[in-house]
Parts: sequence; C-alpha cells; structure tokens
Amino acid sequence: MKLTKIQITAIALSLVIIILSIIFFSKLFYFFFGIAIIIAALPFLISFISETGREKEKEEMFLEFARNLVESVRAGTPISKSIIHVATKDYGSLTPHIQKLASQINIAIPVKQALRTFAYDIKNKVISRSVELIIEAETSGGEIGSVLDAVVKSVSEIEDLKKERRTRVYSMIVQGYIIFIIFVVIMLFVEMKFMPLIAGALTGTEVRASGLGLGMGIGGGAVSTEVIERSFFILLLVQALFAGLVIGKLSQGSIRQGIKHSAILLIFTYVAVTATRALLAK
Repeated sequence: MKLTKIQITAIALSLVIIILSIIFFSKLFYFFFGIAIIIAALPFLISFISETGREKEKEEMFLEFARNLVESVRAGTPISKSIIHVATKDYGSLTPHIQKLASQINIAIPVKQALRTFAYDIKNKVISRSVELIIEAETSGGEIGSVLDAVVKSVSEIEDLKKERRTRVYSMIVQGYIIFIIFVVIMLFVEMKFMPLIAGALTGTEVRASGLGLGMGIGGGAVSTEVIERSFFILLLVQALFAGLVIGKLSQGSIRQGIKHSAILLIFTYVAVTATRALLAK
C-alpha cells in the first residue's frame, strides 16, 4: 500500500514527539508516546472509515444504476446498449467503474466478461451477487428486464434492512460506550485508591499468579504495584479492543466494521489512563 503525504507527515510528526518527550518530558514519556502513536495511526483510521463510507455509497449508486438500466431495458434497448447509454450519468465513486464497463462493451468485449470484471474491480458482496444474477439472465436468454427489476428490489431491501438495523441498535451503541467509560473510571478509582492499601497490607508477602507469569515481588520490604498497574492497563486495553469489535458486529453485522469503534475506545483508554497517572504522579 502506497503511503499518502498526510500519512507520511503524521508518522514523521509522531517520531518528533517521541524524541522530544525522551529529551524534555521523561516523566511523561508514556503519555506522549501514546499521543504520538495516535497521531501516526489517525490518518490510517480516517482512511479506513472513508473507505467504509465509499462502500455504502457504491451500493447506493449501484442501486441507482440498476434502476436506470431497468428503465432502458424495458424501453426495448438491448442490455449492452443500455449500459453504454446510462454510463453517461454521474454515479459518484462508482462512475469510473461504470464508464470502464461501458468502454469494454464498446470495444466488443462480451457483456458477461465485462460485468464480471466490473464486479471484480468493485469487490463488494452485494454488487457481486447482483451482477451474477444479471449475467445468468443474460446468458440463459431470460427476461432480462424482470431479472433487473428483481435485482433492484433485492438491493433496495438489503439497504433498507441495514438502515433499520443501524437505527435500532444506535441506543445500544451509545449504552456500550457509556458502560465502557464507567468501567474505565471504576478501574482507575480502584487502582489509585485501593491498590496502595492492598500493596501496603501485603508488605512482606510475595504474591504470585501461577500460570500467568505475574508476580508482585518484594523490593525493599514493600510489595511493588508496577505489575498490578501494568495488568490493569492491559486489561483495559483488551476490554477496549473486544468491546469495539462487539459494537461493530451488533451495529453493522461485521467485526471488520468494529475496528473503528475499537480504535476510538483504545485511544480513549490510553489517554485516560496515562493522563490520570501522569497527573497523580506530580
């Protein structure tokens, strides 16, 4: 994947922040290190979210393209000429693909092959299934107008179901974020208020978690809390990762769509924990 100028700039800026934090802010190194990682990852996250938005737009524009194709075919125009005719309209991000499809048909490439190339270039499951139905109808010599009409209805119903699902689970997404934020606050409160008391009570005692390789060794007669803090931090990050994936699965039916929610929760967790520790350490 070729990096854009914004992505390269973000990576360079993050490296500068890391170097400056090592030189001038050694006590706040982990906080600024996290900020640098966030800055470096943000352009990639925005690119991913934008790509997701383009996928939705492609499905909507394909629906418009199929509707125009139905009208042209029902008017008695062959599907090959209908594609060339409707390709002159604007279909957003789908326009280059449709124009390529029309150009291939113009140079006498079979409609079946051109449509398969069109579906391969777009790489969208809904569009690929719809194109295969059109190809089968065109190959078998069936009523192409009826098939196109069925494809339009099918894609339209899928889009309506997706919108309805997003609307219904919106409150669930908000609740998921609120519950996670409360969870982080409680964990930080437990760590800052109760862990020192527990560590003091365990002074002179060695505690080990067999099988996990975790231990609070005795150092200078007192139990170190570093392992506890590190374990809490890892627990919160793991919780943020999987909570985001679950939110994406519930809201959009895809774990892949949960990556953006995971990224948001991971960023919030890292900033909240490191900032709280840095402030209380002063």
